[in-house]
Amino acid sequence: MIRRTFQVAMSLGSHRVLPGAPCVLPRLNPTSAFGSSTDSLVSRFCPEKMDMKDYALPNASWCPDMLNLYQEFLEKTKTDGWIKLPSFKSNRDHIQGLKLPFGLAVASDKNDWRICTRCIQEEGQGYEYVIFFHPSEKKSICLFQPGPYLEGAPGFAHGGSLAAMMDEVFSKTAYLAGEGLFTLSLNIRFKNLIPVGSLAVLNVDVEKIEDQKLYISCIAQSRDQQRVYAKCSGVFLQLQLEEESSQ
Repeated sequence: MIRRTFQVAMSLGSHRVLPGAPCVLPRLNPTSAFGSSTDSLVSRFCPEKMDMKDYALPNASWCPDMLNLYQEFLEKTKTDGWIKLPSFKSNRDHIQGLKLPFGLAVASDKNDWRICTRCIQEEGQGYEYVIFFHPSEKKSICLFQPGPYLEGAPGFAHGGSLAAMMDEVFSKTAYLAGEGLFTLSLNIRFKNLIPVGSLAVLNVDVEKIEDQKLYISCIAQSRDQQRVYAKCSGVFLQLQLEEESSQ
């Protein structure tokens, strides 16, 4: 499935006709995708009323730095245009009523789907994080605290856990900023190790939208910005989700 999805994404990125498809991939209007539609995307992504658990809320495992910076950004949601994004256990919960295009849905009898960054249920043991998004500036801030189940070198987070975290923040930012759906490329340069249980701040910016692709960059660093953990750039394919059939 991974191989098939990657092949489909690459063919979409090259604007070729899909096998068996009657039409060429539709182009999005950059103005609508990068302007007024952002409000509707955010509104759907962040429902005011929900009966699902939001995992991006403080718990007893959060370190003081993470708690303090969380409160700072929570205040900014009242005055500076930032939005705290809820984090459910599956992307299926975020896009209810919508589906992946071109028949990419997978049939299964499983009902406990989880994105990889929410797969560890014990608080503080895996990925502890919260994302704040700024709609008008098309940028995100992620507060990330890796737990002991993400260890690589003794006492430090595995580089792959940071890569997965960056990709997750990229994906949410790409979708809200311009309906970016698939990761086409991800390039990371690691600089320093992140101690387990400490805070890493991920600063994510959409650099441009061009040829139906979103170009995104990220710097992961300590709260005081004195230590850079990694720098990353990624490219996402811009593509609209489809409405699910009522039948």
